Amino acid sequence: MSSPPNAPPKIAFVASKAEPAQAALNSLLARYPSVPVKEADVIVALGGDGFMLQSLHRHAAERKTPVFGMKLGTVGFLMNLYREDGLLARLAVAQKAVLNPLRMRAIGESGGVHTAHAINEVSLLRQTKQAAKLRIWIDGISRVEELICDGALLATAAGSTAYNLSAYGPILPLGSDVLALTPISPFRPRRWRGAVVKRTAVVKFEVLDHYKRPVSATADATEVRDVVEVEVAEAPEEALTVLFDPEHSLEERILAEQFAM
Repeated sequence: MSSPPNAPPKIAFVASKAEPAQAALNSLLARYPSVPVKEADVIVALGGDGFMLQSLHRHAAERKTPVFGMKLGTVGFLMNLYREDGLLARLAVAQKAVLNPLRMRAIGESGGVHTAHAINEVSLLRQTKQAAKLRIWIDGISRVEELICDGALLATAAGSTAYNLSAYGPILPLGSDVLALTPISPFRPRRWRGAVVKRTAVVKFEVLDHYKRPVSATADATEVRDVVEVEVAEAPEEALTVLFDPEHSLEERILAEQFAM
């Protein structure tokens, strides 16, 4: 149940196990009323980007509760600055960023089907010293017959500044109607550096020679080993809400990354 109009939001605090995050959690609990996650209007997550993704998957996905993160980790692209003072005022003016995760459907060598969601990206990676061989289908049409590589990934706009960027994929503006399809250390074809596809596209990765060249698939932190086929599409019905201070919106951060020197 949500709070009455004009009443302060009911806050649930969650924190990573790192010592700074646990210390901040104790300080905030001493200053602000808190409720269990199931009763919260907003979740305040303390940690880094990895913990933010974990919190979105674990706590926010089912109830669609917005999450306001405060950075107490190494990377904090999805987080706000940590301050104890004025938390209620910050929450009152926070800007919403709606993230549409990807749904991964992976088929293993044994025929088992595994599903998972990814807020940042779904990636395929070789499991052994030998390069992977992938065929890539877009909406039922084979677009890359054989990609010899370390792997490939499909990233959302929110995830385009993460693993996708380190693999030399494009940064996508938040709210754009596209996804980034990026090869990881491609060997053949040499000149293919990836593509930008519509958000409505269904992308299928077919693993060629999977017994000799095994491949794993990962949706954020969920990994499936020895896959033979991976289908990825956006899951708009699973939209998640992340809150940001107005002066540090996610849209502005992504835009600024395109001009980082």
